[in-house]
Amino acid sequence: MLGCCPSVIIVARKTPRLLEELEKAHWRPSPKTDADEQCEFQYQPEGWGKAYRFIALRYLKKDETPKPQYQLFDTPKYIYRVFVTNMKGPIDLLVWVYNQRAGAENLIKEANNDAGLAAHPSEQWAANCVHFQLAMLAYNLNCWLLLFNREEKVQANDLKHTTLVTARLRFLFVAAKIWRHAGRVGISYSDQYPERGLFQRLMDRLRNIASSQGKFQPVLASALRL
Repeated sequence: MLGCCPSVIIVARKTPRLLEELEKAHWRPSPKTDADEQCEFQYQPEGWGKAYRFIALRYLKKDETPKPQYQLFDTPKYIYRVFVTNMKGPIDLLVWVYNQRAGAENLIKEANNDAGLAAHPSEQWAANCVHFQLAMLAYNLNCWLLLFNREEKVQANDLKHTTLVTARLRFLFVAAKIWRHAGRVGISYSDQYPERGLFQRLMDRLRNIASSQGKFQPVLASALRL
């Protein structure tokens, strides 16, 4: 089933036979994931032509604190995450790859729903291609805009995703008045606008973007580190 795919990792479906394999497996500590233990084994599901590599994480049921909404197997003592893959590599790396893909799916959903990516305004392929590129440009510009508004010392792992809907409410759909006086043009914001300080900081950073020797100069003192 996975033989025709160059590299794939998918969530395994819960079955009684698979639970038996999980109980028999050799488990060891999992210091590089959020799980308590990890294991791997070769297993051939019913109807599959051959056995494949299964990797699993398990969590002790210590309390009722909600965990992230992964696809989980729940048993009286443990909670399991199980994957089947044809990829090589350590378990923690493969789980990270899957988590990144799951995060990408959420971003794609956001682009479809909030950036208009799923709309097809024309019956002509070329026109739809242009619409797609413009939608992606708008989405990416919004992402860059939010990066410009990050706190000075925050690092990549600490960044929290801000949705398009939230960004629009905070920085785009803003009640303001454009005024002209004595040859000057300005903008006055409502006294009720709670993000005035953040918005002004963002605008100041954008105004400070400048190129020198063919490169853009940084507008924040500390670079964003991965």
